[in-house]
Amino acid sequence: MFISSYNNVVEQRKMRAIVDCLQSDGVIILPTDTLYAFVCSIDSHKAAKRLASLKGKKLEKSNFSILCENLSQASQYVKPLSKEQFSFIKNKETGLFTFILPASNLTPKIFLTKKRTIGIRIAQHPITQQVLQELHLPLLVSSVPYDHEDPSLVHTNAELLYNEYSSQVDMLVEGENMSFRPSTVVDMQDSIDFVVVRE
Repeated sequence: MFISSYNNVVEQRKMRAIVDCLQSDGVIILPTDTLYAFVCSIDSHKAAKRLASLKGKKLEKSNFSILCENLSQASQYVKPLSKEQFSFIKNKETGLFTFILPASNLTPKIFLTKKRTIGIRIAQHPITQQVLQELHLPLLVSSVPYDHEDPSLVHTNAELLYNEYSSQVDMLVEGENMSFRPSTVVDMQDSIDFVVVRE
């Protein structure tokens, strides 16, 4: 199903369909602050395995990030933040960043492994925010594949993207005002010294 939007607003009946899909083990393509991404509900192992399959990996070997509504929600999935970590994240335009942090005990249950770190993203894109607010849960997220060598091949056309993946996902939600660049990845495993892994 192709879900259209206008000025980054999705009609309430369409939003209900999106949330129902996610609550029923669905995998969808959603606009984020950076790129279009595959997402599923964090509490659906069935959907998480489908998402992993889309990326050609097993779930336990996947490096999905967790897309959260706010830092409070994200804090459930990481170990307590140091003052420096908290301040750094709060002072960034968080939608454009992925923060690699030590995982809390909740996170390994998602992947059925002893995963020690997890990527956290705080959504700012209005459609993604709306989905998270209606779902009341974070999303597992992984960007739709693109050619790292040629940024011009990043998927920017929702209809073409839907044509490519319509047989593999349950729906695609059209969005606007994305950066169409990958997120900046910051390794924050050390509570004080942070390293930019990818600009």
